[in-house]
Parts: sequence; C-alpha cells; structure tokens
Amino acid sequence: MSSKIGVGIIGAGGIAVSQHIPGYLKCPDVQILAVCDVDEERAKKAAEQFNIPHVFSDYKKLLEVDEIQAVSVCTPNFMHKDPTVHALRNGKHVLCEKPLAMNAREGEAMVRASRETGKKLQVGFNIRFDANSVALKKLIDGGALGDIYYARCQALRRRGVPNWGVFGQKHLQGGGPLIDIGVHILDLTLHMMGFPKPISVSGKAYTKFGNKPNVFGAWGQWDWKTFTVEDFASGFVRFDNGTTLVLESSFCANIPHDVFDFMILGDKGGCQLSPPTIYGEQNLTLLNINPVMTRPTAAHHEEIAAFIDAIRNDTPVRVPGEEALVVTKIIDAIYKSSETDREVKIT
Repeated sequence: MSSKIGVGIIGAGGIAVSQHIPGYLKCPDVQILAVCDVDEERAKKAAEQFNIPHVFSDYKKLLEVDEIQAVSVCTPNFMHKDPTVHALRNGKHVLCEKPLAMNAREGEAMVRASRETGKKLQVGFNIRFDANSVALKKLIDGGALGDIYYARCQALRRRGVPNWGVFGQKHLQGGGPLIDIGVHILDLTLHMMGFPKPISVSGKAYTKFGNKPNVFGAWGQWDWKTFTVEDFASGFVRFDNGTTLVLESSFCANIPHDVFDFMILGDKGGCQLSPPTIYGEQNLTLLNINPVMTRPTAAHHEEIAAFIDAIRNDTPVRVPGEEALVVTKIIDAIYKSSETDREVKIT
C-alpha cells in the first residue's frame, strides 16, 4: 500500500463539506482525490473549495480511480446501500454515514459485501468518539457499573423538524427521528452496554405534528404536505442476557427542552451522558463521579482519523457494520411493532 491513502467522497452535501472533507484534510498522508454528487455543480463547488482534483456525477466512475483506496458515503439514507456495496466490491474501504441503511435487509447486503471482500466498513456513529463518551466507556469497561440490567436512552427535540433535505419523506429517509437521531443514542447506549444481543422489541411511532400546518419550527418551517414519517417513537427492547432498554426519540414533543442522554443501571453503579456522571455507593456513602475532561475532541474528526488508522495498520474499525446492523434491526422492529401492534422477535 502506498504511504499516501487516496480518498473519494460520494455525496457533497452538508455532512461531507462540514465534517468528512475537513476531517480527512487533518489526517497526515491522506489525499482526497475525487468528489461525486448527482448535482455536479455541488460537487464542483466542493472541489473548488477544498482543491480536490477530480469531480464526478456518477459514483461508479469515481470508484474506477485506482488510486482511491477508501471512500466516505455521505448520501441520503436511500443511497447508502448501493454506493457502499459497489465500493467494497471494487476494492475500496468504506466509511458510511449513519444510519447503516434504510432497513436491515439493505444493511445485511452491506455487511455481507464487507465480509466477502475483506474490505473495512465503518459506520458514522461519531458520538462514540466524543471525549465524554470515551471516558464513560473506559469506566464502564473497568467495572464501574457492575452487572448492567437496564438502560433508558432519549434523543428528544421539542420542535426540531429539519426543514431541508429529505428528513420528512419516509420513502427516501426510512423514517423520522427514530432513524435520524434516535439511531445515534441507541448505538451509543448499546456500545456502553457491550452490545448485548436483542431478542424482541415492542414499540410505537406517532405522527402528531409533522403533517399539520401552523406548527412552530425552531429551525424554520418544513413542508408539512410531504411529511410522511413519525415525529415521536418509543421502543422497549429485551436482550438475551436479561437486560432491557427503553428508547424515546422525537422531532416534536411537548416537553420542557431538548434531551440527548442515556441512563444505564448496574448493580454497582449507574451512569448518564449529560453531564457525564457515574452514580454509586462506597462505605455506605452515595457518590457521584464526574470525569474531568482535559482534552476536548472533535468527534467527527476523531472518527475519520480512526478509520484511516484502521486502514493504515490493518486493524478492525471501531464502529463495525455488524454492530450498526444490530441498531438497524432494532429500529426496523420498532416500526414493525408499531404497524402490527405486536411484539417483534429479532433473529
């Protein structure tokens, strides 16, 4: 392998321009060789801004560039699977933005392609790389919680419907807050818990605000006429080790403020993310332990650096497709349970 790692960017929207491209540019001995977008003018604009030599409107043409060894897939959800599978089967490593895919069927094809080709598939759950998350994970792995038996995780917005992109269109996005922001807190919580195996899910999704006019939009008004996703969802998950988890996620809800947090309970301690705290007891005295952060991190950039490091040293990626597939299976099951009013088994 050349000492320089050549990178291609598929999808030149906001996440690519604000996070992925700057992240790669911070990595030594990495060169972004090409950018692609179905909107060629958008790709050209990104290329000019960051001095990227090649521009494509067809990602398959980008994948023909031999010097490209890795790609970031920064497309909308409905276009995660095909570019990822094509890239892997063309010998490229892939960092795919979250969620893994629109559904588990697509996600399984992506994971299978990675396994069969031996190429790395990392998924963009960047919050795992936040300094607070890293500190808590170290404490939990060191036994601070003991035997974990329950978790509650929440990604809730009071009035936070995105008014750009395809976030309100189920056939292009796969769902609403559950698949957009709920996926982040669910992955992070499972990561803290050591990714127990889910066996069944009950859930419910509601649309109470998004498809109505005259609802306040904190980020500006969205197109309520095309809104076909949920604006609130909740789920209850059982795992094969007896652990249980509750998940809540919303774009709109009548709550006092936005929440992005988890509470994980064990027989030796509990913990939450915001602010990062371990709750425990010692010598008949209740204690709260707060990690002191000495080095703040840019989570997206840390994520990209970890991806490049895994390629350069041929080590496992830190957010593997297999774990992201577990998250997608749970989300699928919540939607199915909501539609059928039944508990859904996960295999």
